[in-house]
Amino acid sequence: MERTIQKKLSVGGSSWITVDGYGEPDAPGLVVVPGVMSDAHAWRRVAGTVDAWPSVVVVNRRGRAASGPLTTSYSLQTEVEDLGVVLDEFTGTRALFGWSYGGLIALLAANDRPIPQVIAYEPVMRPFGREALPDLKSAEKQADWDRCVEIVNRQISGFSAAHVEELRTDRDGWATLRRLSGPLYAELDALNTAPPPAALARQAAQVDLIIGQFNRGTAPYGTSFDAVRQHVAPARVHELPGQGHLAHIQGPAELGRLLNRLAAL
Repeated sequence: MERTIQKKLSVGGSSWITVDGYGEPDAPGLVVVPGVMSDAHAWRRVAGTVDAWPSVVVVNRRGRAASGPLTTSYSLQTEVEDLGVVLDEFTGTRALFGWSYGGLIALLAANDRPIPQVIAYEPVMRPFGREALPDLKSAEKQADWDRCVEIVNRQISGFSAAHVEELRTDRDGWATLRRLSGPLYAELDALNTAPPPAALARQAAQVDLIIGQFNRGTAPYGTSFDAVRQHVAPARVHELPGQGHLAHIQGPAELGRLLNRLAAL
C-alpha cells in the first residue's frame, strides 16, 4: 500500500497535527498512533505491508515535524483529544492501532467512543521511566539532545552502552533520534502524572494486545504490558516472535502481517 495523502488537522491549544494516508483516502480503515521517539515516517514500512484494510492513516503526533508544538497545556488527555479529531475526520474507522505510548492513547480513546477493534503493541502506563525524569529535564533545559537519546536508551529501555555507540555510527539515524527527543521529557512526564485509569478500552468491541517475544515478562516493556493488561478485560494476547519493542523498525513486514491476521480474527 502506497501513501496517497498527507493532511493537516487543527487541534486544541493553537497546535495542529498531520496524518499520512495510505491506500484509498475515503475508505474506512486502520488508524495508527506512534509512541515516544517515533513519528509517522517511521511507520511507513509497516503501513506499506498492511492490506487487510482499504486504508491506513498514520498520526504524526504534535511535537514532531511537520505537526505543531506540544503547547504548555500538554497532557495525556491532550493526546486523547487529538486522536479524537483524527477519528472525527476519518469517520467509520474500523480499527485503531497504537504502539507503546501510542498504545495507551488508543486504549484511552476507546473509553470515550465506540471503536470496533483496538490493537496495542506493548502499551505502557505509569509508572514508566519515572526515575529518568530528573535527568531528562536537565538535558532538555540544556538542549542536550545527545544526552536525551542516551537516557532513553540506557536508563529507560535498558540497552547497553555498546548499543548506544552502535546507534551513533549511523549519523542520519542518530540525527533523527536527536530530533525526536525534543518532546521526550514532556511526554514521559505526562504519562507519569496522568491519573491512573480504572479501566481501558471500555467501548472497544474487540481488543488485541501484542507483546514482542524478547520482552515477555521482562522490564520495562513486558512488565508495563502486564500492568496494562490488568486494566483491559477481555483482551486477546498475541506474541510477535523474534521481536522486541522496536518491531516497526526491526521487523516491519512481520508486524504488518500480524496486523493483517488480527483483522481477520
